Amino acid sequence: MPEPITDIAHLGHVELLTPKPEESLRFFVDVMGMTESGRQGDSVFLRGWDDYETYSLMLTAAPQPGLGHAAWRTRSPQALARRVAALRAAGTEVAAHADSFGHGEGFRFRDPDGHVHELYYETEWYQAPPELRPALKNQAQRYPARGVNVRRLDHYNCLAVDVRGMREFLAAHLGLRCTERIEMDDGTEVGAWMTATNKSYDVAYGKAPPGAHGRLHHVTFALDSREAVLQAADTFLEAGATIENGPHKHAIQQTFFLYVYEPGGNRVELAHAGARLILAPDWKTITWSQAERARGQAWGMQMSESFRTHVTPPLPKG
Repeated sequence: MPEPITDIAHLGHVELLTPKPEESLRFFVDVMGMTESGRQGDSVFLRGWDDYETYSLMLTAAPQPGLGHAAWRTRSPQALARRVAALRAAGTEVAAHADSFGHGEGFRFRDPDGHVHELYYETEWYQAPPELRPALKNQAQRYPARGVNVRRLDHYNCLAVDVRGMREFLAAHLGLRCTERIEMDDGTEVGAWMTATNKSYDVAYGKAPPGAHGRLHHVTFALDSREAVLQAADTFLEAGATIENGPHKHAIQQTFFLYVYEPGGNRVELAHAGARLILAPDWKTITWSQAERARGQAWGMQMSESFRTHVTPPLPKG
């Protein structure tokens, strides 16, 4: 078998676009419990209390909601150079991006479906100011005790017109491993969950309608326990936020989840994946059939129709 590509260390941050920047900012700070790290242009940078980097969420004012870009930190400067060279050798246009907040020079490219990715290595480790300094030196920031208190960025989920092609692209050029996937009876791949780490997944892709490229389904933040997810539902209730689905348990990846909409229209998931890690270097991808997927969640209510139709930017009508 070919030697695995291990140049990607982890998912670093995601950029969410919002047409309601002030309302979205209040939601992520006051309701989600994130901490502002800085501002640059039309963007605000936010972090979960256990993110080691300066930020994990870039919130940018834009006419429509959606994903601006997703950024991956490499394991070394040499790993960054290898991935950029491999992408360019395969014919992918890669552009240097030097004006990034909180990290060094990045390199941006579009995947086959049009989503923007960024690769970088040099980064700023978060230094908490005195009022946010934790009691424990192995913790990045004091526990905020505010709102949902999200711990860290976990993963993001997009749509792709060609899921199989997307999976093969990310495997070949970034070295992401597919842990689980869905294949219909006719052979069409309609879902793929991929990881760069020993987490069960860092990014997932679902099937998009023809022509609907570059869509975001949701961004997910991790909480410490199932009870924290239940408490998040109470927090959203008090804040008047729209809970779309959950709390329930996914069959695929076994995530205990809750989905909510932030004011800009993007779907946000709060999740607890328990102790489920992919430690086997020769993990065999789990493939779910059409009949198995039709059974729905492991337990809990079936997902609402909006879970299949609401993406950002919105799909064209008709």
